[in-house]
Amino acid sequence: MTHLDGIVKAKTRRAKRFLQSREPKLTESLKNCMIIKGGNTSETLSQALKDVYALKKPNAVLYKKKNMVRPFEDSTALEFFSKKSDCSLFLFGSHNKKRPNNLIFGRMFDFHVLDMFELGVERCVSLKALKKDTCPVGTKPLLVFAGELFDTDREHQRLRSVLTDFFCGPRVSAVRLAGLEHVLHFTALEGRIYMRSYRVLLKKSGCRTPRVQLEDMGPSFDFSMRRSHMASDDLYRTAHKKPKGVKPKKKKNISHDAFGTRFGRLHMQKQNLDKLQTRKMKGLRKRKRRGEPAESVPPKTAKTDV
Repeated sequence: MTHLDGIVKAKTRRAKRFLQSREPKLTESLKNCMIIKGGNTSETLSQALKDVYALKKPNAVLYKKKNMVRPFEDSTALEFFSKKSDCSLFLFGSHNKKRPNNLIFGRMFDFHVLDMFELGVERCVSLKALKKDTCPVGTKPLLVFAGELFDTDREHQRLRSVLTDFFCGPRVSAVRLAGLEHVLHFTALEGRIYMRSYRVLLKKSGCRTPRVQLEDMGPSFDFSMRRSHMASDDLYRTAHKKPKGVKPKKKKNISHDAFGTRFGRLHMQKQNLDKLQTRKMKGLRKRKRRGEPAESVPPKTAKTDV
């Protein structure tokens, strides 16, 4: 690839395919996540990063080397890593005396930081500590958010949006019952955010619908809210703007009732019932009335051979 006046041109077919994969799309591809270690990390934090990476595989990139990055002071390094690895989500872990066991969840827009939230790990139960069966890699989790703060507080609402983007998994049109194997539960209460991970077990219930039982699978975290960086309302609306090709075309004169029944309205011209063609029968044939003049019928002309 060569750079010419700010435009990247491909020299080979492989480079051309690579540039096409990075071009904007009407339907965006699955969001990847990069997990980065800071300059100093504790054992608890390192295990927490590995556990989140286990939940996100295979749509995640784990950077094992330490990086001297301070996202709230300078996000240039994060934007560089985002462009290099083509990741729009990131998780950064750091540890110091002022902010111990620090996790930063964030997302990008056009390779620039859009939102990020700093959460402190107050308590952590890793996957190794529980030693339970885990879900297969790539399982789409069911997300549950409990607590009034997720509905009333603006900061928690934006955090819920970030966590949804981070853990939602691939977009699917339908989900079968047996595919609900993993549940992630987030609870906001008294300034704390509790994250729990459960494995769904379908037991026999004596009827067609199985009995659902949740088993603690791990990891489990108790977070405390610290700092946050939220995009402005204009930038947030720009990031969520949908292209015209994705928006469904509005169909006129179609409505639905409360039960989902579809109704359509047709517009027709006024009909002249006198000219309506009916079944041809002798009884329906028009007859002459008394006193009415007979219709003038043009005389038949004799055929002549030319």
